[in-house]
Amino acid sequence: MRSDTAGLPAFEEFEPAGGTCGCAGCLRLGGTGPKGPSRISASHCARSALITVTAAGTLLAAGSTVTCAVAHPLVRPLADDPDGHPQGAAAPLHGAPGAPAAAPAVRPTTRAEIIKRAKTWVAAEVPYSLAKYWRDGYRQDCSGFVSMAWNLGTNQWTGTLDRFAVRISRDQLQPGDILLFHNPADPERGSHVTIFGGWTDYTRAYYLAYEQARPHTRKQATPYAYWNHAQRYTAYRYKGLTAAASGAPARYPGRAAFGPGVRSPYVTQLGKMLVERGGKRFYRQGPGPQWGEADRRATQAFQLAQGWRGKAADGLPGPLTWEYLASGKGRNIAASGSPGAPRGVPAYPGRGMFRPGQSNEFITVLGRQLVKKGYGRFYAQGPGPRWGEADRRAVEAFQRAQGWRGGAADGLPGPETWRRLFA
Repeated sequence: MRSDTAGLPAFEEFEPAGGTCGCAGCLRLGGTGPKGPSRISASHCARSALITVTAAGTLLAAGSTVTCAVAHPLVRPLADDPDGHPQGAAAPLHGAPGAPAAAPAVRPTTRAEIIKRAKTWVAAEVPYSLAKYWRDGYRQDCSGFVSMAWNLGTNQWTGTLDRFAVRISRDQLQPGDILLFHNPADPERGSHVTIFGGWTDYTRAYYLAYEQARPHTRKQATPYAYWNHAQRYTAYRYKGLTAAASGAPARYPGRAAFGPGVRSPYVTQLGKMLVERGGKRFYRQGPGPQWGEADRRATQAFQLAQGWRGKAADGLPGPLTWEYLASGKGRNIAASGSPGAPRGVPAYPGRGMFRPGQSNEFITVLGRQLVKKGYGRFYAQGPGPRWGEADRRAVEAFQRAQGWRGGAADGLPGPETWRRLFA
């Protein structure tokens, strides 16, 4: 597993816990019933394999490599309980004195602390139960698990967790956020919540989910947003999230704290925040207090990821850049194709440049490279600066030539398409 600082995963390698297979059939046949363990044949496990999550490949930057999930049967919801996640109601911690959980305070925490707490239940294999409480006082169901990881101090349920969070988009998901589905008509039919632990690879089709589900707490590669009811899950971010993991103050320290010749603890704090947002590849060592080219390139990559251009993406952190980093706002640095990529690969300008109605120089550059790579048959004339169907079809053909299918071959160039096209 590759991790950024403070234990925050960017892409993670999924390997099942040693001992037994984790597929749904094995769970049912291997001891979850009242009669105890059953014998499981190797042929059954082979038939139960659901999907192989393939390696994403090599990042272009200082030898950084992303390793994705390995092949193994993944644990789907059990066949006799396809969408039931029974859970308890909002309540105080078990065994703890105090007032009911009507309006509990939002406690500050960090992404690293959320993932660390989630991992404690995974390591302990806390059994799933809507009626029992673990030794920390939290209910042993999906919403109790998130209540524990977010350190709420109370047991919430899927109908109240959103009160402690703000809604975010899929592109904004970072470790410690949640994917929540609450079915108000029948909360036990489908309602569920998982903790987002990072994308498994650049396609963003699978993510590492920390969840409390039968038979016990687990983490595993999971299709976005979940095995079932995928379209009904919503991404949320905890309101009490802070940047304390990086030691970053909320207030911007001023332009004088950054730039050539500057040596400052704020430079170190900036670097740590950039690493947490995907900038690790820019640093061969550090981050440290001495401002350097790695800091400038990582800052610029983050600014470009927000869609900023010109002076707004000069590699020097201003108040807005600092606010986005310190508060967890905005998009992470793209996996590849950003400033700092190897020579010959122009900086990826962002998805927004390649859409119907767009007209810019990057579309011309893209089209010329596609022609150079042998995909010129799609252009009756051009390429030119206005995005058109010829551009989309040429990109799609190139993506399919990489072996990609589905959403990974939609004809819209993402960072990995851009990197390979110009490699």
